Amino acid sequence: MGEGLSVETEGKRDFISREIEVFQTEAEDLARKHKMSPESKKLFNVLILGVSFMFIFTAFQTCGNIAQTVITNLNSTDFHGSGYTSMSIIYGVFSASNLFSPSVVAIVGPQLSMVVSGLFYSLYIAVFIQPSTWSFYTASVFIGIAAAVLWTAQGNCLTVNSDENSIGRNSGVFWALLQSSLFFGNLYIYFAWQGKTYITESDRRTVFIALTVISLVGTVLFFLIRKQEDTKAPGEADSTNEIPGESSSAQNKMTKAVDAFKRSVKLSFTKEILLLSVTTAYTGLELTFFSGVYGTCIGAVNRFGGDEKSLIGLSGIFIGVGEILGGGIFGLLSKNNRFGRNPVVMLGIIIHFIAFYLIFINMPNDAPIAPMEGTDGVAYMIPSKEVAIFCSFLLGLGDSCFNTQLLSILGFLYSEDSAPAFAIFKFVQSICAAVAYFYSNYFLLQWQLLIMVIVGFFGTITFFAVEWKAATLRARGSEYSSI
Repeated sequence: MGEGLSVETEGKRDFISREIEVFQTEAEDLARKHKMSPESKKLFNVLILGVSFMFIFTAFQTCGNIAQTVITNLNSTDFHGSGYTSMSIIYGVFSASNLFSPSVVAIVGPQLSMVVSGLFYSLYIAVFIQPSTWSFYTASVFIGIAAAVLWTAQGNCLTVNSDENSIGRNSGVFWALLQSSLFFGNLYIYFAWQGKTYITESDRRTVFIALTVISLVGTVLFFLIRKQEDTKAPGEADSTNEIPGESSSAQNKMTKAVDAFKRSVKLSFTKEILLLSVTTAYTGLELTFFSGVYGTCIGAVNRFGGDEKSLIGLSGIFIGVGEILGGGIFGLLSKNNRFGRNPVVMLGIIIHFIAFYLIFINMPNDAPIAPMEGTDGVAYMIPSKEVAIFCSFLLGLGDSCFNTQLLSILGFLYSEDSAPAFAIFKFVQSICAAVAYFYSNYFLLQWQLLIMVIVGFFGTITFFAVEWKAATLRARGSEYSSI
């Protein structure tokens, strides 16, 4: 009887074991069928990266576009902040923080770096729900630090998920998704603020609660970025290009941080980085102009009738249309890039020079620093809404020309040092943006346009010099070794 039970028990055990083995085999087969190829996974990561940034910057760029106008309407209360000063603080701290952001990304990993940074972006936007001067400027400092980490991690993530053949396409796809953020938030501003000459407390709270939630959605999406398989040989170091960062000892992480900082310093003094810094400086100046100053100018022109406040939103929409169009077109054209990046950058500077000329003759000279009552001034023509919005489109299109090509050339030249290279790029861009936001409090429109024309001219020439070297490297089929 006991032997019979034993045989029966063993039979059941064998049956269960066989069933488990069959289930495991079927599960493994199913996993293999649905497993993404390495290229599909990389493209998926780039798309998630772009969509996450689209949500966060739908909130942040809309916030930046309307901040000075909202604050002007607040200055009759206990709040006495300045949107220009806040942005100057943000970009000033941003630039300084780029000195250590590669170390942070090396220790924490790019994925977690972007998540934490996204939370600080949401915090800054939430300050406008019930603003006070001290919290406004304090949040400006924190978001400056977060921005440095966010953009360094973004550059690292984009480079890890690209190769020499796909970096141009991926840069264009990311840029188009990122800049579509200008469309959605500003579309709401256009319709919600139509006919308004004063922004009420209810208007302000409704907008900024919605923007805070949108920013948080983008932050959560970073968790969907998939880790790349480790394809390096055993013992081969990879200090910055891990998504997310592998667990390691505290000593190893500190070594990574120090190495990342040393590479950043060393890269800063290479010929290519110094030349590209002039181009990057221009992108910082024009970033300030189209994202903060130009919308304020439009909102200050009384001759636009009762539509000047809603036109701020429409301006942001057309900047976004230009950015998306440029990112999409230049991303597709990168597949057939026998002419290199120079023609795109040349197109960008021509578009911007046309925009600057039209703005110069259309907008009153005192528009950037006009009081809450606005300005009744006239430039060289009666201010035209159509010309103003067309210039918004040109500003966005020209900006996409420069930024897609800068992302592309940095990813190509510094594929092995992506985090330090992108940190230097953002350091230069942000410090110039900070300077531009500072002088925007004082300079008339004509002087701001003249500064951009001069720096843009020299920035185009220096980009050409670096691209000619990159073209030579491509022709030789050699890999660039930065250090």
